Amino acid sequence: MLIRPKTPWRFYKTKEHTMTTHLTESQNQQHNLKWNQVLICSAVVIALIDRITKILSNANLEMGVPVSVFPGFDLLLAYNTGAAFSFLSDAGGWQRWFLTSVSLGVSILLIVWIARLPKVQKLQGIALAMILGGALGNLYDRMFAGYVIDFISVYFMDYRFATFNIADSAISVGAALMILNIFREHRQTSDQE
Repeated sequence: MLIRPKTPWRFYKTKEHTMTTHLTESQNQQHNLKWNQVLICSAVVIALIDRITKILSNANLEMGVPVSVFPGFDLLLAYNTGAAFSFLSDAGGWQRWFLTSVSLGVSILLIVWIARLPKVQKLQGIALAMILGGALGNLYDRMFAGYVIDFISVYFMDYRFATFNIADSAISVGAALMILNIFREHRQTSDQE
């Protein structure tokens, strides 16, 4: 029975037997670099998709006029000058630069985190890439427009959830994956003890 080591390994088949070899440190760094580049590129793709959908929404939707897609889901153009759930939206303007600074700082932190992340931590890498993509998407809006364009509206009967966008969705899914990863790592640690 083979026990999987903590470092990546590969199988090399020969006619006589199957041999397992560990990757060298240099090979590990190359694999990590490629994986980290894929994660950063994924974050950029998420930010681009977010930007494209915001441009389309801004060009084709009227402010505050819902366009029904199906029951429980509308497209509804809204500008959010605050943070999540319009927090600080009526703060008088200073929040634009404060939230831009926070978003920029978090984005830099996430890029460094992803760059140092080992390839074996795939779920955490995917989660961080989603959060980074969402942060970059909203950061662009804050820097160049002073507000975030929201256009996805979900409702049940008379209750409407806060309007959001693709970037917000990516951040939420990424955060959920981070929580899942924490529980998964905790369970693995508990199983080893």
